[in-house]
Amino acid sequence: MKRFLIISSLWLVAVTTTLAQDLQSPDGNLEMNFSLQEDGTPVYSLNYKGQEVIKTSKLGLELKNDEHSLLAGFSIEDTATSHFDGTWEPVWGEEKEIRNHYNELEVKLKQAETNREMVLRFRLFDTGLGFRYEFPQQNELGHFVIKEERTQFAMAGDHTAFWIPGDYDTQEYDYIESKLSEIRGQMEKAITGNLSQTSFSNTGVQTSLMMKSDNGIYINLHEAALIDYAAMHLNLDDEKMIFESWLTPDVNGDKGYLVSPTQSPWRTVMVSDDAKDILRSRITYNLNEPLAIEDPSWIKPMKYIGVWWEMITGKSSWNYTDEFTAVKLGETDFDAAEPNGRHGANNENVKMHIDFAAEHGFDGVLVEGWNIGWEDWFGHSKDYVFDFVTPYPDFDVEEIRDYAKSKGVEMIMHHETSSSVRNYERHLDTAYAFMNKHGYNAVKSGYVGDILPRGENHYSQWLVNHYQYALEKAADYKIMINAHEAVRPTGIARTYPNLIANESARGTEYQAFGGSKPNHVTVLPFTRLIGGPMDYTPGIFEMDISKLNPDNDSHVNSTIANQLALYVTMYSPLQMAADLPEHYEQFPDAFQFIKDVALDWDESIYLEAEPGYYLTIARKEKGENNWFVGNVNGNEERISNISFDFLDKDKDYIATIYSDGKDAHYKDHPQSYEIREVRVNHRSKLSQVSVPGGGYAISIMEVDKDKAKQVKKL
Repeated sequence: MKRFLIISSLWLVAVTTTLAQDLQSPDGNLEMNFSLQEDGTPVYSLNYKGQEVIKTSKLGLELKNDEHSLLAGFSIEDTATSHFDGTWEPVWGEEKEIRNHYNELEVKLKQAETNREMVLRFRLFDTGLGFRYEFPQQNELGHFVIKEERTQFAMAGDHTAFWIPGDYDTQEYDYIESKLSEIRGQMEKAITGNLSQTSFSNTGVQTSLMMKSDNGIYINLHEAALIDYAAMHLNLDDEKMIFESWLTPDVNGDKGYLVSPTQSPWRTVMVSDDAKDILRSRITYNLNEPLAIEDPSWIKPMKYIGVWWEMITGKSSWNYTDEFTAVKLGETDFDAAEPNGRHGANNENVKMHIDFAAEHGFDGVLVEGWNIGWEDWFGHSKDYVFDFVTPYPDFDVEEIRDYAKSKGVEMIMHHETSSSVRNYERHLDTAYAFMNKHGYNAVKSGYVGDILPRGENHYSQWLVNHYQYALEKAADYKIMINAHEAVRPTGIARTYPNLIANESARGTEYQAFGGSKPNHVTVLPFTRLIGGPMDYTPGIFEMDISKLNPDNDSHVNSTIANQLALYVTMYSPLQMAADLPEHYEQFPDAFQFIKDVALDWDESIYLEAEPGYYLTIARKEKGENNWFVGNVNGNEERISNISFDFLDKDKDYIATIYSDGKDAHYKDHPQSYEIREVRVNHRSKLSQVSVPGGGYAISIMEVDKDKAKQVKKL
């Protein structure tokens, strides 16, 4: 892979001072100010086009059993400023090349009373700020324990925010739109049930946090490069409108065990007066380390189907038998057990999915519930819950492997850990070697339920290190990871692109658990997707879940056109057509878009954007001159107006538009859609109605002029 870097200039300044230090973004629109208060407390502020974004905010860490901590008493030993402008090529992504352009300020601090050193590093991009704490190797600060990180983000107003409750164990919440001052009053209704959850404050929220000021400034708070550190939440002082970092604790209540030399993750503040800039910003990736895998050629985007939705809806089951209430691996005799007749991962059903994938050009098939142990997998605090290699009697690993290979289809492994992390690490090498032996190149891992060892949290430092360990171990075996219920991504996929997707938010499965808000998918690209792609599992065509399971009256709050658009707006190099094959056979013309849409992109154009309300994105297929457009709409009907000026000026194209039908509505007529074929070029414009919970999808294929003339002009 070709990679190149350009360093525009570099300059250093060495001083000993308490004077303020200013830093501007390359375009001059953002200005960051750093200084020390009279007591030696580090503080910073951030302005955008002359307007306050972050008011004077404190920096520092409170240490456990340490009367001094790293909060005050500092002096500036020296500073250094530098400028960087370069590009790098992602293994997969929303564009083929990413620009990394920033100005940097390095501030070296010394605490006189303890002689400890700490470095604050600030990088200011055109779309925002990144900063982190660094701790050089030193005898005065060797081993230390974080009681709490005290990073502040002082807001300049009572902004409108799209937030989910702060929680140590789940991100699977519907977003609330409210003023910051209203978070406390709405927290109780925001906390909905989950199989594992630990909220901590009635004003605590999660990152990525998306906000909009009354004067139209968009602000996003997040973190990047979460390595060997606890995930950061934000706790709001709603009288002063100051967010303060709140790290996820371990079983002892400690927030992190560090050894110098080390550093924190980057804290990020994205800012713009245009919501589209938040989406196109690559700050999170740029603050991560470069590619660590020497030859990533085995990492490939995938489009897949699976034996999954039928279990999620309750149509079939993960477990093979209802005969056992407890299972002991190696002793329970499944061959003698009576099958329940509802087990989804059986040879016949899996082969049917393989046939469907082969017929329609899908790369892979995911099968959940293939391995023994599902009878008592959840709710028993059970350590040895799965071994990840032993199949149920009705799933023949070798037979399925050979059948899939004969059809040119890859099988995707499933590892549900039941959050028994110690057990998973115990079996990891064996499980990955088993995958290599049987031709599985990707695995969906899951962490449902409370963590074992008992008392640990999903987003504590120890678990963050586990997810990274599994990822790096997978790279050794050339395996791609799609981690569910794991910590939210923070751009790590730049370094380890075998992290091909995560869930880490409220995905499509919740549409079968009572439904998500119709505008949910207009918020996720501004929040969860800031850190990396999501395995959202779109493509549901049958919205009435009772037709799959009479005991489940849930409804998918989306139109078919909206489901198609998600393949463009919810970026991921791993995309699932999540519904049952028979539902796609009922709507073959709509299914065609899922078959056609690309997975990897040369370019992405953000045409319209307003978090919580609407989003329209155009993307150019990697290595081709084909484009795909997706529009997702929120709770109210809207007319979307876009231009096709992103198309080549000397080319002709045929656009196939998949839109909501005239009577479409996510609740009443979700399966109403229209398809029309029109001729377009770079001068074409489209005005298209999107209904509540609806949208549209467009495939745009380059054709010769003679063929183009046969189609009606838009």
